[in-house]
Amino acid sequence: MNKTYILTLLAILFMFNVNAKTTNQIRVATFNVSMEALNYVPYQKGKTPEVSGQTLVDALASDHQQIKNIAEIIQRVNPDIILLNEFDNGVNTNTNDHAALLSFIKNYLNQSQNGQSAVDYPYYYQGPVNTGVNSGDDLDNNGIAGQLPADGYGYGHFPGHFAMALLSKYPIDESKIRTFQHFKWKDMPGALRPFHPDTKQPWHNETTWSNFRLSSKSHWDIPVNVNGSELHILASHPTPPVFDGKEDRNGKRNHDEIRFWTDYITPNNASYIYDDQGNKGGLAVNKSFVLMGDQNATIHEGNAIKTGIADLLAHSRIQDVMPQSNGALKHKPNNEFAKYHTAFWGMRVDYVLPSTTGISVKDSGVFWPTKDDSLFRLIKDRSASSDHRLVWLDLDLNKP
Repeated sequence: MNKTYILTLLAILFMFNVNAKTTNQIRVATFNVSMEALNYVPYQKGKTPEVSGQTLVDALASDHQQIKNIAEIIQRVNPDIILLNEFDNGVNTNTNDHAALLSFIKNYLNQSQNGQSAVDYPYYYQGPVNTGVNSGDDLDNNGIAGQLPADGYGYGHFPGHFAMALLSKYPIDESKIRTFQHFKWKDMPGALRPFHPDTKQPWHNETTWSNFRLSSKSHWDIPVNVNGSELHILASHPTPPVFDGKEDRNGKRNHDEIRFWTDYITPNNASYIYDDQGNKGGLAVNKSFVLMGDQNATIHEGNAIKTGIADLLAHSRIQDVMPQSNGALKHKPNNEFAKYHTAFWGMRVDYVLPSTTGISVKDSGVFWPTKDDSLFRLIKDRSASSDHRLVWLDLDLNKP
């Protein structure tokens, strides 16, 4: 065997080896699963619901059909990484036992639902959130300070209500996770501080404003190791831009929660940002990421201040392939934006947005079966699963 032949063979083998190392195909998804406590107790007008972190744990222990349907949807789509919005934190959030999340994985996702192959997520992250954490202040200006749910740093009846969780088939680098639960709204340059529309005075007094946290749940930067490639999952769930008054305090907060990410991925704009460990700055330009979650905003419809979501989607580091479905199109046939909707009431609010760095989008979709599809049973109404739909993207990860 001559030297030229050996060198040629080695070159070919090296080329294939490089390709094998630099290409990884994964499916990522976001799903607002409506697995929050109010979904599991009967509504009684005029009465404060009796809910806690135990409520979801109890529902999970009851072989609950809505939860089984959610698990079946996830099994059918089979994402490698999935963000769950509106998934309550467990009973003992102070000890991080994740009782509800572990029960969901073991007793629902790890079990075949309606003949589907079980799925497993050996890696997960479920950090603390601001929902239900009592501020002690009068955030809604009703004259009563420290009254949940409205006076929580995020709207919620108990700490961990309306929380979120990330599930992954790939290892999570927990030592590099950045969370921004405690970042103060006032510390964002040009923050859209709410004002009384008539008096033009600030909606919150100076003490309340100085303590107010920006994130209604939290903002997370979670690095995932995909066969040696580092992928940052940027996860959040901004407050709905409604349920307020002319002061538009929720609309302004929604805008700035979304703007946070726009600044975070723009190094020249991120110097003001600090995480819960006191580290400052945003995400480096050479990092690959997927930004996802229920943003509660869309460009063309709804009550959000649209510049927040518009600036994010138009960012030079963002790819927006606008996933769509026939189910959404037929649900609102007279709406020109219908095919892009991700929520039952008719808006695009759930996003999976990969970076332009190191990622190619191969396919995308929204799990929304049409009425004539046998799978329509999984999404026919809120009690079947959720009022949101699972949004997924197939990605090819290439090293930057």
